[in-house]
Amino acid sequence: MSAREPKKMSRETKSGRKPEGFYVYCIAGRESLSKVFEDALPGAIESDVALELIAQEDLAAVVSPVPLSDYGEDALQQHLTEATWTAVRAMRHEKVVEHFSRRTSVVPLRFGTIYLERARVEQMLSERGAELRAIIERLRGREEWGLNIYSDRAKLLENIATLSPSLRELSESADAATPGQSYLIRKKIDTMRASVAREETKRVAAKVERELSKIGDDVRHLRVLRDEATEHGELAAKFAFLVDRNRFDEFRSAAERVAEDYTSAGFRLELTGPWPAYNFANG
Repeated sequence: MSAREPKKMSRETKSGRKPEGFYVYCIAGRESLSKVFEDALPGAIESDVALELIAQEDLAAVVSPVPLSDYGEDALQQHLTEATWTAVRAMRHEKVVEHFSRRTSVVPLRFGTIYLERARVEQMLSERGAELRAIIERLRGREEWGLNIYSDRAKLLENIATLSPSLRELSESADAATPGQSYLIRKKIDTMRASVAREETKRVAAKVERELSKIGDDVRHLRVLRDEATEHGELAAKFAFLVDRNRFDEFRSAAERVAEDYTSAGFRLELTGPWPAYNFANG
């Protein structure tokens, strides 16, 4: 969920401060957020201001004032091209959202959600009230966990003949054939390795999703950038799972069992989190 209002000038405050907007981090039940505010809070996205609540009926948004000289539409787009400025504030945003999501059920908003006036935040809470309440309830007691599947391509290609039924059958035929026929069959196996390895990767990803979905409450396929790779190998698939906190140990054990099944074939599973449920905040 995100929001960016049309470019518009905000009036000067009585103290002569520069025009301000409101940076919104997350939304939750008013009562539960008020309780979190009774304890120590993390810093806001700008270090010279504090977090505050804007409430409407039984909902509230965690916000902080920001100068429109930096967070107005044009100024913000310019700042987002500055790696250091963006990284520092993205980390501050994430720290705030994580703080609240660990303590209550929240709808996390993406980095860069800004409203120009307090009344606009109140209006959003009112107009989207039913939708927001439904999301808050659905996320209650749940966390987002990321699952990455990495593939060691060289190891996979080396073992693909034993993993794939069709290649395994061809390999057995080659072992029983005459030298000339065996050579031709093995050449055919070599030309098929890459395409079969791709199919095997899809099959493994589907199996992982199917097994873990039995325990997780929901799942999202996340985009994998082309040729995305790390020291763990080529990133073959990415998932986000919504998991009940009370079932996390069961979920982790299932992930470990599936990982063991495919380690010898060159696959590695990495579980990350818990994260605020960004990928499930739109229903």
